[in-house]
Amino acid sequence: MTDIYEFLEQHTISYERFDHEAVFSCEESGKLPPMPGTDTKNLFLRDKKGKRHMIVSVGHDKQVDLKALGKQLDISQSISFASPERLLKHLGVTPGSVTLLGVANDPEHLVEVYIDKDLWEADALRVHPLVNTASLIIAHDDLVRFFDATGHEAQVIDVLGKIPNTKTQIPKVL
Repeated sequence: MTDIYEFLEQHTISYERFDHEAVFSCEESGKLPPMPGTDTKNLFLRDKKGKRHMIVSVGHDKQVDLKALGKQLDISQSISFASPERLLKHLGVTPGSVTLLGVANDPEHLVEVYIDKDLWEADALRVHPLVNTASLIIAHDDLVRFFDATGHEAQVIDVLGKIPNTKTQIPKVL
């Protein structure tokens, strides 16, 4: 496993660190004290056969339509969340700690990186440093430098979100 702080220092990637209680979901992270940077939601996904693995990063509040995303990424099979075992194997993290920084643990470049366009345009992102008990604020230019250092190409896409259910129930007439 990569010592993420050593990796960031080695590649002159600046960050601001905030320690906090462990958070396991976006809902829990919303209860933390305010921090700079745009909050992220990171999904570690796999295709049905387990041949393709991807991390998809979107804004904290975006709901991702996995079926639409699969079509968008030209995956003919369905995509789903990868198991905790795959998460540990490919990114070196456990559930609740999924982060873009996990690709530092993927020297074979088996994980594809997708970042939502709106998120990519942010000045700085808030990401976990491979554990969910801290958050790092990393400026956009430093994030670019991070992906260059890992050799991963971050593909910027307009991730399609789920449309909220807006059906109104019509009362039955007796």
